[in-house]
Amino acid sequence: MSEADTQATDILLPSAEVAVFSRDPETLRNSGEIRNDWRFARVSLHVQDGDVETAIQLYSGRDAPELLIIQTDTIDEGFLGRLEALSAYCSQDTAAVIIGPVNDVYLYRSLIDMGVSDYLVRPVMKDVLSDVIAKTLVSRLGVSGSRLIAFMGTKGGVGASSLAQMAALGVSEMMGQKTVLIDSSGGWSSLSVGMGFDPAGTLREISRAVDRNDEAGLARMFVEQGERLKIMAGGGDALLDTTILPDQYERFLDMLMVKAPVVLADLSASEPGLRKLLISRANHICLVSTPTLTSLRFARSLIKEIADLRGGDKDDLSLIINRMGQVKGHEVSLHEIEKAVELSPAASIPYLPNLFMANESNMRNVLSDKDGQDILKGSLLSIIRKTVASDSEDYIDEKSEKKSGLLGSLLTKKR
Repeated sequence: MSEADTQATDILLPSAEVAVFSRDPETLRNSGEIRNDWRFARVSLHVQDGDVETAIQLYSGRDAPELLIIQTDTIDEGFLGRLEALSAYCSQDTAAVIIGPVNDVYLYRSLIDMGVSDYLVRPVMKDVLSDVIAKTLVSRLGVSGSRLIAFMGTKGGVGASSLAQMAALGVSEMMGQKTVLIDSSGGWSSLSVGMGFDPAGTLREISRAVDRNDEAGLARMFVEQGERLKIMAGGGDALLDTTILPDQYERFLDMLMVKAPVVLADLSASEPGLRKLLISRANHICLVSTPTLTSLRFARSLIKEIADLRGGDKDDLSLIINRMGQVKGHEVSLHEIEKAVELSPAASIPYLPNLFMANESNMRNVLSDKDGQDILKGSLLSIIRKTVASDSEDYIDEKSEKKSGLLGSLLTKKR
């Protein structure tokens, strides 16, 4: 792979399904280890002990993936015939990579002419295989970025931080997505309390790491919670100091969003310039309010300002009414809220002090409580799923659209 190819695929790869069929233990092991490559966070990789016949049996009853990798010990007319039989069960855009026993330039050209994306000679090292998969997926599907979802409260104390933390746990554990949770609050960050860790850095240190392009230093400022969630371990800043400029924070976002499928940002206590940056860049915004006049007055103003920042668009803005039922006689009803702010609430969350106080005071995981799971399943994830699910709608450039997969080329040859 050339240096240009490597740079082009050193990114978060688009959502795709890849299946590997081999009877060689080394190939199977190397294929399985690709799952640890950060680029493959959105790639569903299936590694199976088998060959072309196994693939034919499997995909005669279900849809074939975007990429098939098949290893064979013999490249002859019999194998090519079975490869053609397999194509009958593939879509026109299915790509194929063949791993074979011999290095033969004429064979390579013949396979490429049939529509095979690449031909590799065993043994195939993990790095070679991962780069070939990456190159093929980018060539076929194009490149798409990760999803940024911002949580912001209409004022302090409405629960935006708690809901952002809850959403991060839900996306990573319930939806199975690799997720990063960040904020831009500096010393005012509540992540370390709600998520149970000690602050490991400051926004100034993050800005210096970004300026030096120091990815290793930046990685040390994150803590892991489970297999799929990373949390920015900030909060060490002095409370009254200026922390980070918007252009520095944007470079930080740029570094994050080529590697993280889902980034959740808590905008609570952030400076206005940073809020504007994140609101402008977010794929979706969750605006959290309580059903009180003060909070709703801010909500109405913020909804207009957010829409103005995003060209008048409110489609990617969800209003969440939190702490419903806290003081029933003094609350504004959901019907009246919709009339007042001219936006229908996307979710209403009941007042559950035991759940959220246990999280804040005792660092108790909100998913350990049934009420927390119900909020996630019934409210937050239904909002987030619309944005995260759109990862599969990847952009395809004109060159990619012109390329046929394995089935397309073989059918052309038949005609």
